[in-house]
Amino acid sequence: MTGTAALPSLIERFFTLRLMHHRNASPHTIASYRDTFRLLFTFAQAKLGKPPSRLDLTDFDAPFIGAFLDDLEANRAIGIKTRNLRLTAIRAFFRFVAFEEPALAGQIQRILAIPGKLHDKREVHFLTRGEIDAILAAPDRSTWIGRRDHMLLHLAAQTGLRLSEIVQLERDAVVLGTGAHVRCLGKGRKERCTPLTRQTCRELQAWLKEAGQRGSTMLFPNIHGGHLSPDAVQRLLARHAETAKLRCASLGRKRVTPHVLRHSAAMELLQAGVDISVIALWLGHESIKTTQVYLHAHLALKEAALAKVKPFKGQKGGRYKPGDRLLAFLDAL
Repeated sequence: MTGTAALPSLIERFFTLRLMHHRNASPHTIASYRDTFRLLFTFAQAKLGKPPSRLDLTDFDAPFIGAFLDDLEANRAIGIKTRNLRLTAIRAFFRFVAFEEPALAGQIQRILAIPGKLHDKREVHFLTRGEIDAILAAPDRSTWIGRRDHMLLHLAAQTGLRLSEIVQLERDAVVLGTGAHVRCLGKGRKERCTPLTRQTCRELQAWLKEAGQRGSTMLFPNIHGGHLSPDAVQRLLARHAETAKLRCASLGRKRVTPHVLRHSAAMELLQAGVDISVIALWLGHESIKTTQVYLHAHLALKEAALAKVKPFKGQKGGRYKPGDRLLAFLDAL
């Protein structure tokens, strides 16, 4: 392509110069962007009949990017959030290209103008204290793996750490004694400290001695002493949740994931009267708006607010309950 830099060169500079050097992007961000461009170039190869190394910038106009995103939804069954995440990576690349290739400003602006899709905000799912206790009781604590699984799930349910944060924890991230806490490097490379309860401290004190016997620096190592993968944590939680269903029937109606444990920790803080801004700091949220989803999910909080509303003169307070005739009408719809 005359007068413009080759696409492979721009991609290489985008990842090494812009993301790694200038922005110091996290490995998670780099992996996510990498996967986006793998998918995009595979799609382009199938549609244009050109190998990725021979693709040109002019091959990627706004209609082509839109077709790629539609193909992801149709053929890979991705959700809207994932679609928007792929679009974010593509926009970041073309913002970089805008400075490198100003002659393509018109094409780039049309790509940057592609809107993200709106999506429904799903209700936050969380576990009750009884359901959490049932899951924590499920691992066989007579074995090393069972004790590790119990401690991992206990820490996740108490601290609300993300799965990516838990698997990266090393033993020296735990500080016991006065002001006991666990340090982690969270989303956006933000380091934060999360307080630990006395019960969690007692259990961690015993586990730290045992975890170190395998010659690993990790807080929750695998059987070989290496990193425990996110997939392994998801599998062990699913296995223990199945066991817990035998003693807690309500778990049978819920999908239990590491992120549900995070939601559960947040809801317990909210139910204990902790201010929403403190919960945002606790969870490592960039904005308090993210944390407000827990307010929407907290029905008891809404009921308490309703109880404070003064009724009109001559009317009784409390929640509205329709009469039988109205219920019959609704049932017939």
